[in-house]
Amino acid sequence: MPFSPRDDAFMRAALVLARRGLGRVWPNPAVGCVIVGDGRVVGRGWTRPGGRPHAETVALEQAGEAARGATAYVTLEPCSHHGKTPPCAEALVQAGVARVVTAMQDPDPRVSGEGHARLSDAGISVETGLCAKEAEAVNAGFLTGIREGRPLVTLKFATTLDGRIATHRGDSRWITDEAARACAHLLRAEADAILVGSGTVLADDPLLTCRLAGLEDRSPVRVVMDSRLAVPLTSALVRTAGEVPTWLYTLKDAPDERAAVLRDCGVEVVELAADRAGRPRLDALLADLGRRGITRLLVEGGARLSATFLRERLVDRIEWFRAPSVLGGDGLPAAEAFGVDELADLARFRRVDVRSVGVDLLESYVETS
Repeated sequence: MPFSPRDDAFMRAALVLARRGLGRVWPNPAVGCVIVGDGRVVGRGWTRPGGRPHAETVALEQAGEAARGATAYVTLEPCSHHGKTPPCAEALVQAGVARVVTAMQDPDPRVSGEGHARLSDAGISVETGLCAKEAEAVNAGFLTGIREGRPLVTLKFATTLDGRIATHRGDSRWITDEAARACAHLLRAEADAILVGSGTVLADDPLLTCRLAGLEDRSPVRVVMDSRLAVPLTSALVRTAGEVPTWLYTLKDAPDERAAVLRDCGVEVVELAADRAGRPRLDALLADLGRRGITRLLVEGGARLSATFLRERLVDRIEWFRAPSVLGGDGLPAAEAFGVDELADLARFRRVDVRSVGVDLLESYVETS
């Protein structure tokens, strides 16, 4: 039986709710739930910070007795396993809902199909697949973690029209305008973690926090790749490590005394094996982030770090801010050379969105295999 326009509208409302959890619910997925009884919304919920309570629990609590006989629209299959919270499928059964519409099945092997089965066994009508592509986009990080054991990687650029991030002297503030910089902070708010290289820390001394009014508590975990432990103890990242989680990835032979001092400052130092260039292996770094529950990684590093991610085919998405200006060939490129000899070796992406952000342009791309 096809879904009705009302079904579509309620599921899209649930997807809007789900996005509220991005950057705050890892390692859990960001889920939204809308409960409709007698043609009106009686309960709404989204996954809360830290991953609990789940969206269904919040919506059911709001609906109360009105949930009996109602329809629940959920952006992901309700969980069926006992973890730190009771299973949401059981909560829906106990509440007496008559119908559950989900956007997609949960690929987590602890759930996959079991949540739907539990609902069906209880006599609840279960329908799935409504707005599936949109739900997959919202939870692309969670899905990447389940399927590949690493976070979704989004590379952010802010460049001139000809792809330059700074003058040949390193002057980069500000290529894009204020509206674009605010939009970039929103990207930070929706990320679990943000990554830069030590070169960016030395050059810019960034805070890497979300500084949008009202979203200051949405700052992601700050991650630095630093082969030689060159990040200064006086840097903004180290000085504020006690306020915002800060993880530094270095090599296994890093100086013990320097690492100890950084740890005393509140920085978590993680040692990894080296790649052929003598830097921490990116695949190992991403795997470690995945084990820690990070599902969405925003890369704001410089040209060298960007090139390394592109060379190793570890970029899933690109958010590219372009200013209406041209710097010329002596400006610093967005990505250093990374060894492309043939056009067949290009890192290829598909543009999925273009929009104006103040005077600048934001282009969104996804990787094409």
